[in-house]
Order: sequence, then structure tokens, then C-alpha cells
Amino acid sequence: MSRELHIVGFQVGRETYGVPITSLHEIVRVPEITAVPDAPDYLEGVINLRGKIVSVMDLRKRFGVKEAQIKKHNRILVVEHAGRLAGLIVDSASEVLKIPADAVEPPPAVFQEGGLNCVTGLGKVSGRLVVLLEMSKLLAPGSLQAKNENGEKKAAAKSEARGAAAK
Repeated sequence: MSRELHIVGFQVGRETYGVPITSLHEIVRVPEITAVPDAPDYLEGVINLRGKIVSVMDLRKRFGVKEAQIKKHNRILVVEHAGRLAGLIVDSASEVLKIPADAVEPPPAVFQEGGLNCVTGLGKVSGRLVVLLEMSKLLAPGSLQAKNENGEKKAAAKSEARGAAAK
């Protein structure tokens, strides 16, 4: 008997992504989000989910999707990682996918080089590809911090260049 992966499929932009169903706590509509100061731009803030404070990350911003306004059909995937809940804003949550283990390819090396080390593989489902994500790497504070610091360095370099151009 071949092993199957049970994945929750969701859309961000035109792509379909998936996370293990075991890490999913629930899917909710986007409520009012309280902003948190000094957070990276893709960290929208926090929500109160039945008495629990849950940090919310916008995966569209995290993955560099240009149009990242919150719309009516957006959802928050509430996932559990290291005993804590985190929310992921996605364009839509689609379905539970059962992917045979032999239909999953390892991610191309270019994904690792480009800093997308949260991709664990590519699943082939009904003629389409589903990008499989690893929660621990997607939500790891170290990877979030590194991206934020790079952004700050780029912003500092841009402002220095503008200052030099103004002289």
C-alpha cells in the first residue's frame, strides 16, 4: 500500500500551495487585525481567536505577490507550530488533497538558493503542481528576522543613494 500525504490546499496569487493537514487548527474569515509596531511588512498583526492571541502573517506579502489587499474571500489558515497558533492570510482555501508519496518531487535547487527553504516539495495532483510548505521553516523566527534585516539594509542603502543623488 502506498503512503499518501494529506494536504490542505490553498491559493496565493495564481499558485496552489499546501501544508500538512496535521498542522491545521482551523480556517476562519479575516477579522479585524490589530497592528503590531516594528513588525516586518508581511506580519499584519494579531487577532483574538476565542480568547487566544494569534499572530497573523500575510502569505501574499511574504511571497512577494503584488496585489495584497484583503478581500471578502480571503481566509486565515490558523496553524499550530511548536505549540503556538499562527495565522496565514491566503487568497482562498480550496480543499483537502490526498497526494501519493511517489507523486511528490523534491524542490529544485534554485528554491534553496533563492532563500525559499520553506518549500519541501512539489506535489503532482490532477495535472497541476502544488507547492508543499514546511511550517517550521515558514514560521521560524530566524528566517523572518533574516528577511527583515535584509529589507532594512536595502532600505538604508536606498536612502543613502537618494541622499547622495540629492547632493
